[in-house]
Amino acid sequence: MLLKLTGSSGAGKTTLAFALADRLDGVVVHEFDEVGVPDPPIPPHWRNHMTEMWVRRALEYQDRGMDLLLSGNSPLGEVLAAPSAPLLNGTAVCLIDVADQDRRHRLAARDGGRWDQAATDAFCGWAAWHRGHARDPRFRPDVIIDGSWPEMVWRRWTTWTAEDPRWRTHLIDTTGQSLATSVNQVERWVTEQREAHRSGRLALPRGWTDETPRPTDHDA
Repeated sequence: MLLKLTGSSGAGKTTLAFALADRLDGVVVHEFDEVGVPDPPIPPHWRNHMTEMWVRRALEYQDRGMDLLLSGNSPLGEVLAAPSAPLLNGTAVCLIDVADQDRRHRLAARDGGRWDQAATDAFCGWAAWHRGHARDPRFRPDVIIDGSWPEMVWRRWTTWTAEDPRWRTHLIDTTGQSLATSVNQVERWVTEQREAHRSGRLALPRGWTDETPRPTDHDA
């Protein structure tokens, strides 16, 4: 299955993902941006294409009997709209969040003054959007849909409401927590999602959409 840690920069999602690399059997860990990132402003098409690429990587691991734990900015709606997403045997998304002031401090410490005030404000705004999107699919979907890659299949979820049992993003807030505590929380979430998958209780198992993808979505 695909286990996705999402959220805006500075929350710690990549640090948390790789801290689990040696603690989970049958799980491979990757970071979304390890393939390289274009210079800002990054067009939506790039993240859309890369989300589809990572879904296909998850399918390759799936064929080998392994789960993919992936950290990156793509929220639940983008993952579900990726052309090949319905081919996944299971999908689960967790939002890694942190208070804005902590985010600003972490970005400054991590990136050594790379970001000016406008950039850090943008990261905090993106984080606020993530929170709204995690709660309700009707919250500003235009933010990710407008100008997106034409192959993205947004209609799969744009009629859903917050009450739809498939619309489920777990939240882990790292504000004021030690790294060890946050790592344990993510490990517990991963373990619970894998168990839900095995027992047929996962919110997004294969078959969550009635749409049947074209065979070329996986083979192309």
